Amino acid sequence: MATLKDIATEAGVSLATVSRVLNDDPTLNVKEETRHRILEIAEKLEYKSSSSHRTQVNIVNQHHILALYSYQQKLEINDPYYLSIRHGIETQCEKLGIELTNCYEHHSVPTIKKLTGVLVVGKASEVICHTATSLTDNICFIDFQPPGGKYDFVDTNLTQISQEIIDFFIQQGATRIGFIGGEDVPGEADIREVAFAEYGRLKGVVSESDIYRGSFSSASGYELAKEMLAKKDYPSALFVASDSIAIGVLRAIHEKGVSIPEQISLISINDIPTARFTFPPLSTVRIHSEMMGIQGVNLLIEKVRDGRALPLQVYVPSQLKLRGTTR
Repeated sequence: MATLKDIATEAGVSLATVSRVLNDDPTLNVKEETRHRILEIAEKLEYKSSSSHRTQVNIVNQHHILALYSYQQKLEINDPYYLSIRHGIETQCEKLGIELTNCYEHHSVPTIKKLTGVLVVGKASEVICHTATSLTDNICFIDFQPPGGKYDFVDTNLTQISQEIIDFFIQQGATRIGFIGGEDVPGEADIREVAFAEYGRLKGVVSESDIYRGSFSSASGYELAKEMLAKKDYPSALFVASDSIAIGVLRAIHEKGVSIPEQISLISINDIPTARFTFPPLSTVRIHSEMMGIQGVNLLIEKVRDGRALPLQVYVPSQLKLRGTTR
């Protein structure tokens, strides 16, 4: 069965564009010929969305998974990381013949008579956690580690990634490393920032004045980088919390006339498709977010199938991709 990725590859566009066209997003600004091409390819490949696929499945004892996303769907437009997680979930459900219901923040949770399990994606609030636990004991968190260790989760080790980036810069001769990041909860430091600050101070290369925090967006990265560059005395190495933020950081650095990587080198996280096409191309840590979604589905099914009681913690490995923003 065709997937969003199959359509995107044949149409020569991003996953986000395909998703927004097929969901008839009124805010999407795309050429009519592109929209028409995507719809034609979807029809040719007989693509079915998870919702339309559900109406065609009529199998006794069929698994049915509810995916609760702790954010609004529009976030997937600005951050392909989350779109990739959903793509992994949908791909694996289609592959295994599993019914899937997606539910985003602020949407009412549908009633499902025979629920196999719940996937909770993103940093879950108490409300979302309570909703999930009220429905089933078979819960897997993705991109979030719930306290207490009672449930399965699939995540990537951001603490380890932050430390490895600092070690890389030190090996390159950096004696002062800055951080530009975002926050999921107002006033609360992200795990990347916490790990960076603690390990960086231990290594003697980080000070509080070189840590900047805004939101996980290119616009925020742009403003924070301008604030940093306005001081004139700024670090020569930067750890940026996400590729989306880094795109704004790059623009601010270019406008200031600072050369990359000669005067400032930087590494970000996620390796979104755009990362290869920035100027210069972004050095970044690839997180296999699609695999996170796939493994979340697998854990739910495996737990039911085998009657497993012990919660599992799965860390998907990452990979540093060195490009033009580092020496």
